[in-house]
Amino acid sequence: MATMPVAGLPSVHDDHVADIVVRNAKIYTGDPVRPQASAVAIKDGKVTVVGDDKDVAPLVSARTRVVDALGRRVIPGLNDSHVHVIRGGLNYVLELRWDGVPTLRQALAMLREQAARTPKGQWVRVVGGWSADQFAEKRLPTLAELNAAAPDTPVFVLHLYQSALMNRAALKAAGYTKSTPDPRGGQLVRGRDGEPTGMLLAAPSALILYSTLAAAPTLQGEDLKTSTRHFFRELNRFGLTSAIDAAGGFQNFPDNYGTVIDLAKAGQLSLRIAYHLFPQTPGQEIDDLKRWIGMIRPGDGDEWLRLNGAGENLTWSAADFENFTEPRPELAADYEGSFEQAVRLLMENGWGFRLHATYDETIRRDLAVFEKLAAEGLFPAGNRWLFDHAETVSGDSLDRIARLGGAMSIQNRMSFQGEAFVRRYGAGAAADAPPVRAMLERGLTVGAGTDATRVSSYNPWVALHWLVSGRTIGDLTIYPPENRVSRETALTMYTQAGAQLTGEQDVKGILRPGFYGDLAVLSDDFFAVPEQDIPHIESLLTVTGGRIVYATAEYEGLDEAMPAISPAWSPVAHYGGYQATVKPSISGARQAELLGQAVAESEQHRQWRAQRGFIPEARTEIFDTCFVL
Repeated sequence: MATMPVAGLPSVHDDHVADIVVRNAKIYTGDPVRPQASAVAIKDGKVTVVGDDKDVAPLVSARTRVVDALGRRVIPGLNDSHVHVIRGGLNYVLELRWDGVPTLRQALAMLREQAARTPKGQWVRVVGGWSADQFAEKRLPTLAELNAAAPDTPVFVLHLYQSALMNRAALKAAGYTKSTPDPRGGQLVRGRDGEPTGMLLAAPSALILYSTLAAAPTLQGEDLKTSTRHFFRELNRFGLTSAIDAAGGFQNFPDNYGTVIDLAKAGQLSLRIAYHLFPQTPGQEIDDLKRWIGMIRPGDGDEWLRLNGAGENLTWSAADFENFTEPRPELAADYEGSFEQAVRLLMENGWGFRLHATYDETIRRDLAVFEKLAAEGLFPAGNRWLFDHAETVSGDSLDRIARLGGAMSIQNRMSFQGEAFVRRYGAGAAADAPPVRAMLERGLTVGAGTDATRVSSYNPWVALHWLVSGRTIGDLTIYPPENRVSRETALTMYTQAGAQLTGEQDVKGILRPGFYGDLAVLSDDFFAVPEQDIPHIESLLTVTGGRIVYATAEYEGLDEAMPAISPAWSPVAHYGGYQATVKPSISGARQAELLGQAVAESEQHRQWRAQRGFIPEARTEIFDTCFVL
């Protein structure tokens, strides 16, 4: 049984009764004092006992929820150290997700169906989480295919930080015409007649892609809360219980933070969030930072929602866009002046920060500013700071980062952009982009994450697979064994390291008495499954703060009720989020057998529904939407 009856148990003093107990498990605690266990008890949101059945038995009463893990692997809740979770939540139910879709044929069928149900005035938008290299066809959709799939409904398809595709209806909705000038750092591809074709290029700045997307309709009112709650539940589906929000473009404070603040006040967050503040207007960054310093301080909030600092941009002039299909951008020769002013302001007021930096050329210039301030005794002044991304950081720069007390946060952007990086810089340069092992060998704290949702997928197991295997989602091996990490190290980067980046290492990231009761019961044992199956792992039961926030399979129905997805035409209401597929290790014959079982079970369900009058008796004809004209 997934949950155990506990009637007839002896009475236990309320001070000791556990709210939830997980037993019969293979628990990886992350605690070097007791790395393995088979049972864990949680009370008032925190772990009270880690041990075996006899250790937790005295804490069980009739009101304790006892979960039988059925011998499955249990891990501490995952923590994405760099994800745009607040922005992602505000848009989630509006987006058609191609995350995990194995073929372009299926992706186009989904798009055609969604266009048919999308009301007039709304757009179909595919925004991140996929790459052409994941498709069996190994290509992008053509503009002709988009126009055929949705002749009247605006369609916007974002591909990494490289480009976007728009059908004719979207060009019209966005107001792009022959007379529209190319924005700085971007290009509207035009035909022989000078009219935009629908292809947008980041050359190299992605602002053209994001500003175009910002022209699409947005959610309002309660729909924003519903969207955010469903997005967080989707993250819980993969065992995430914490996230560090990296802010990002078009995420204004405090306006765009209102939804998560309201959910936190109502006790409806299922994910712990440490967030950053990112100045949005070039030339106004210092004024924004001064205003925020007067409003709020790092650490303000609680265990569910708290400010962690500034970034990932401090000044726009210091940001190096990472479109690997384009040459490295040349930054302004004098950006250090305003950048130093921002860093000095933060250090003097007790604010830490995170900093977007893709290339070593940028990192070296930033470090020179930090070293100048350090010589004055102003850096780091006890504040946490880190570099994000750092695909081409050098060994010398890592040494300088270590001397200045910095940390790193890396993301699996190369899972999705590795092929483009290899084509531009070569396999040799890609082999240590980023140099994960070199970071760890220097004793740096290295958090792992995804940078979802507009490039990488939010699925953490795709990122964990990248760390362990060195392979892209297109199955290209880019890292040699010496730049890969063990499964245990990868998991530590996704749990303990994230807690260190937010100063919560004494309460989060491991399963130990006194720490937060955050854990996941996995569908497959991360430490035992074939390497190629790692991206297919999900959580069957996720607990955050002693609350069951996600449950499926044997545990279905144990989690908290959720509001219906709104609007009803939402792509998520019809397709869900990440598209799960069959594990690669399952043989072709076994796949066929499982498919046959699924078809037979589906027919039994249909007959059951028909007998009770829920559906017509006649069977629905199967058709392929790709051939509907």
